[in-house]
Amino acid sequence: MQFRILRNTSDALSDGPLQANLKHALGRSLTARAAAVSEVENWEELRSYARHIKKCTLRDLGRYLRQMEEQVQRQGGRVLWASDAREAVGHVLEIARTHQASTAAKSKSMLTEEIQLNAALEDSGIRPVETDLGEFILQLAGQIPSHIVAPALHMSRAQVAALFADKLQMEATDDVRELTETARRRLRREFLKADLGISGVNFGIAETGTVVVVENEGNARLSTALPRVHIALMGIEKLIPRWMDLPVFLKLLTISATGQRITSYVNLLNGPKRREEPDGPEHFYLIFVDNGRSAILKDDRKRQTLSCIRCGACQNVCPVFQSIGGHAYESTYQGPIGAILTPQLTTASDAPEHPFASSLCAACREICPVKIDIPEVLLILREQAVESRTGPRSERLAFRLWAFAMTRPRIYRLGEKLIRLAFRLGAGGMKRGPLAGWVRSRDLPAPAMESFRSWMAKTRGGRNGS
Repeated sequence: MQFRILRNTSDALSDGPLQANLKHALGRSLTARAAAVSEVENWEELRSYARHIKKCTLRDLGRYLRQMEEQVQRQGGRVLWASDAREAVGHVLEIARTHQASTAAKSKSMLTEEIQLNAALEDSGIRPVETDLGEFILQLAGQIPSHIVAPALHMSRAQVAALFADKLQMEATDDVRELTETARRRLRREFLKADLGISGVNFGIAETGTVVVVENEGNARLSTALPRVHIALMGIEKLIPRWMDLPVFLKLLTISATGQRITSYVNLLNGPKRREEPDGPEHFYLIFVDNGRSAILKDDRKRQTLSCIRCGACQNVCPVFQSIGGHAYESTYQGPIGAILTPQLTTASDAPEHPFASSLCAACREICPVKIDIPEVLLILREQAVESRTGPRSERLAFRLWAFAMTRPRIYRLGEKLIRLAFRLGAGGMKRGPLAGWVRSRDLPAPAMESFRSWMAKTRGGRNGS
């Protein structure tokens, strides 16, 4: 499978409703975040602290994973390891068969999207039900998420209303409260019927074996507490070492993601329920998922990619994402973080355009709560793409022509004259040539009417003659 961005760009740019939705939603998110950050005096110190913690954890990840496993098992849970998506899905299906499950209530998890768990469950006769409102909307629409935090960000209120009227047989309305109440009533029944609860993990605390799930709707809590069996799928990079580190990461995550001082619900899960507890799962499984992460871990320059806490701030601020939205990437992870993560979790040949879907403005680096230098990783991936010939053909050809001209002075000078001549005749024709994609959205800078070499020759000649 190849993820193609370029072919989707024109459709996204010409989609009026999408452009309006992106402008409204992303602008509101950035405004809320800026207001929340302004209230935190030590924001930069928190970012530096979190970056340091993630860096140290990734350097010694094996030890922390073993510690997490020991703590979870001590509390009565079971830990399974999955080297890839197929093995992770296999674990979930085996657990479902063991407990004779037919329905799974799922809380939002990008990892389950990554391993395409829903399709595998359906193929095995198990009905997955997305309980996060955004994911529930997308499941009804048959779409994938377009944003890490706000998966249905690309849809307007009117589009959601039309979808609910069609799929849930309710009267058409654009009243948000009525739409939400309809979804809530539908989902409450699903929580009570579900045999399995499946969730992602925002943070795993190695010291205590605690699984942390952050949310705003309460659906994750119901998904993990009501069914008899809870399965938590966790990317191996989601660990933090100590309990005392959690408040820092919670503050960074919630402010960066939604501009909240603290999210509505922070679920701290420690294995199956105890005898004295009235609710909670009877069985708890934690599945550590690698799926390409170990390969990233081995590369000192690209390892910082795994520090991501999935806040989506880099998506909100990215001029490319603001223009084309998430679906244009055709991948689980979009925007700047998707541009560096997707080629590493798949292959460069599967995602040849992702590292090039960036203006390198570095806004993503400035806003990232854990200070991932995304532009640096993008440049590394671009270099590797060019070396492996998986980069855009037009770019490879352009650089070859540039190198050819720059090493041959006569050809370089001839090129200068031809460019000036083209501008004298009118540069409008370039809108239909190889530079069409460039000049369609920006002005092509006009060359000076006299080259520096020519000016220098005249100036030097004048001085010699005086």
